[in-house]
Amino acid sequence: MDALADPVLLSRLQMAFTLSFHILFPTLTIGLSAFLVFLHGRWLLFHDDADMQLFRFWTRIFALGFGVGVVSGIVLSFEFGTNFAPFSRFTGNVLAPLLSYEVLMAFFLEASFLPLLLFGFGRVGPRLHFFATSMVATGTLLSAFWILSANSWMHTPAGHALHDDVIHVTDWFAAIFNPSFPYRFAHMVMASFLTGAFVVAGVSAWHLLRARCEPLARHALSLALWAALVCAPAQVLLGDLHGLNTRQVQPVKLAAMEALWETRTHAPFVVFALPDQAAQRNRWELGVPLAGSLILTHTPDGRVAGLDQVTPADRPHVATVFWAFRIMLFVGFFLLALAVAGLILRLRGALYSRRWYLRLLVVASPLGFVAVLAGWTVTEVGRQPWAVQGLLRTADAATPLPAASVGGSVVLFLLLYNALLLAFLYFLYRLVRKGPEEQAPARRPGASPRTAWYPSMEDGRR
Repeated sequence: MDALADPVLLSRLQMAFTLSFHILFPTLTIGLSAFLVFLHGRWLLFHDDADMQLFRFWTRIFALGFGVGVVSGIVLSFEFGTNFAPFSRFTGNVLAPLLSYEVLMAFFLEASFLPLLLFGFGRVGPRLHFFATSMVATGTLLSAFWILSANSWMHTPAGHALHDDVIHVTDWFAAIFNPSFPYRFAHMVMASFLTGAFVVAGVSAWHLLRARCEPLARHALSLALWAALVCAPAQVLLGDLHGLNTRQVQPVKLAAMEALWETRTHAPFVVFALPDQAAQRNRWELGVPLAGSLILTHTPDGRVAGLDQVTPADRPHVATVFWAFRIMLFVGFFLLALAVAGLILRLRGALYSRRWYLRLLVVASPLGFVAVLAGWTVTEVGRQPWAVQGLLRTADAATPLPAASVGGSVVLFLLLYNALLLAFLYFLYRLVRKGPEEQAPARRPGASPRTAWYPSMEDGRR
């Protein structure tokens, strides 16, 4: 009950919920936009009707996710001003320009070319339509670039000076490309690609299990699993690099991820434990000897900093960070195993006939989102008690609002966002159930394959 009377905690919970909800949709659209570019480019090269049929189908799902992402993200900018006004004043000279660049460069780019992507069939030529698709995909990446640059600066602030309790930028290049940004950007983008690949694979497997749109479902499943086979190992490598960077720039967060209470060499990798924050130890610990040092320093006798490097007041909630990291880790390696299993079944000629595997793909289709949410939990909770690492505590960043006011808005957002989620899932199910167009447009005898999909263009002119 005491927690319900704490306006700072309530503001944090509200921000955490709205951010977690919103991040699902950029994750989806970054992954699907890359898939759309690949399908359209492949169609331009080979004129395979299956590519364009799948392109039109996944464009509808992309548009649905994009729309919900825009709606769910609008509230975040207001929360900075209402719930975290001291934070906005302290960081405004850094974060306001970075977030403005996201709107000016990314959102305007997406908004300019999205109509061409959605309504360009028969109105513009295929090359211009492909260009519009590529620009929308570029916009999603630019959005991730600026958002992650701003968020990474909060973790590893650089290129700044503090005057009159306000941050001022002294080096924009250092601020944008702060020490953790390249690793976090690459890790998040690859997570989006991997999530998108398994969404496509899961939907395609669902169609195959119901014997619907089989040729198209096989084609999409094959492409998605090839993408997963590339992205899953790449994500493991990027995760390792990100971990090494975290050890250098945020050692306390890494110690919480590993539930390592004391600095030591020959550190184990803790597979299971119940971290006890008050007692500063792990209960029921099960670990692999030397594996922690080997993973984190690439040597079995490497020294790993523990939570004893800082006072208890400067430590995050260890159990939350520890288990969120393991959820992300488990999901990532499970998706890697599914991708490898798909390669083995493909080589045996059984990729589309093993129903147990198709069912696993359907079950796995939302797991990428689970891993993303777990990863963001590690990132944000692992930074606590700091809003800006080493510069501004979260307790000092929140607006001193009445608890009743914040609690009321939390309840309101819970109701509205869950209604929005139900609406999204309803329309998503309708689109998936309908499936891609199984009949390609008829072509005139002797005409180019392109004119069937873009009937307004004269053959050979565009």
